Amino acid sequence: MAVWRLDNSIAAYPWGSRVAIAQLQGRPFPTAEPEAELWMGAHPRGPSRVSNGGETLAAAIERAPQDMLGPDVVARFGPRLPLLLKVLAAAEPLSLQAHPNPEQARDGFRREEAAGIEVDAPHRNYRDPYAKPELLCALGPFTALCGFAPIERIRARIEALGVPHVRAGLHPLWSRPPAQGLAAAMEFVLTMERPEPLAQAVGQACTRMDAGDDAHARHRACIARLAQRYPADRGVVVALLLNLVELSEGEALYLGAGQLHCYLDGTGVEIMASSDNVLRGGLTPKHMDPPELLRVLEFDPQTVEIRRPRPLDGGEQVYDVPTDAFALSRIDLGAGERWRAPVAGPEILLCTAGAVKVTGADAATVCIGSGHSAFVSASEHGREVEAGEPSTVFRATVG
Repeated sequence: MAVWRLDNSIAAYPWGSRVAIAQLQGRPFPTAEPEAELWMGAHPRGPSRVSNGGETLAAAIERAPQDMLGPDVVARFGPRLPLLLKVLAAAEPLSLQAHPNPEQARDGFRREEAAGIEVDAPHRNYRDPYAKPELLCALGPFTALCGFAPIERIRARIEALGVPHVRAGLHPLWSRPPAQGLAAAMEFVLTMERPEPLAQAVGQACTRMDAGDDAHARHRACIARLAQRYPADRGVVVALLLNLVELSEGEALYLGAGQLHCYLDGTGVEIMASSDNVLRGGLTPKHMDPPELLRVLEFDPQTVEIRRPRPLDGGEQVYDVPTDAFALSRIDLGAGERWRAPVAGPEILLCTAGAVKVTGADAATVCIGSGHSAFVSASEHGREVEAGEPSTVFRATVG
């Protein structure tokens, strides 16, 4: 049995915030460098360390997978923690990207292994054989582009720009059925030799019309911002095709395989299958593989479902998701209140407000404040959380 406080790493990507994670943890800010993601889990690129001498969580799981993960998780996923929990803090847009489904991930990993491509090579697409569904729960206002918008909405946006050669370049959106038209338009944009003129035309039109108050004004303002940072990038054109999603605190966005997306700004708790497979489509200097991205994308246009938590007994609220790789719930406690529920598998408990005490069956206690977390092993059947002040805790476990 085990309840451990976690020591977690912070990824310093250029798009990260110099304020959000430090403020969450009560550290001085602004920080010297951008802090983009706080990682909690056993992923080899940034494994958490446990408090019993500083070994990594991955090493602790390797020593005793049945106790740490439970027989059911080991049977389904092998002796590995199948989820990764993060706090994501975006001050600038991330790259346009999508993730493969399980079969695509396995096949892609095998192909690149057989080709002898080093796992950490910049041009590698598949660094592991796993899919990467993810859920982003906003800790405040959060903005993203996600999934292809309904085709009539896309057409209206493009018509409103009043730039004939933009409409001409994206003509399959008018001449073919919706999914086929989107696939053809995306192939055109991703493979054009010189995307600069089209990207600049879109960016300039959106910037010129930014002050408008029609139905597309907020979306144009988003594209104008992207164009300011990436004025010649094909991703500026791709953004015309996507849904603009604006989350409030507590609302969540689920991203399944093949769903093109881009986080624009905000801070949230992100949970995902523990994978590093990313196929990029723009807004980045990193490697892009347009044919492979086109192969994994889902082109069905649709509106995006904003997910809100469903109440459970005892003050817990769960975000329903269509994956068994992870589950995320939220627990809000008043000062002196306690929460307990059966432990069905490994858990990471992340405090995002206040401070709580996590006590195991053997009376061992771990205290975590805002921005800090604890790991609860599957064999720990008597875990209890007690709030010393009004507090919020996210509970990440296997679905």
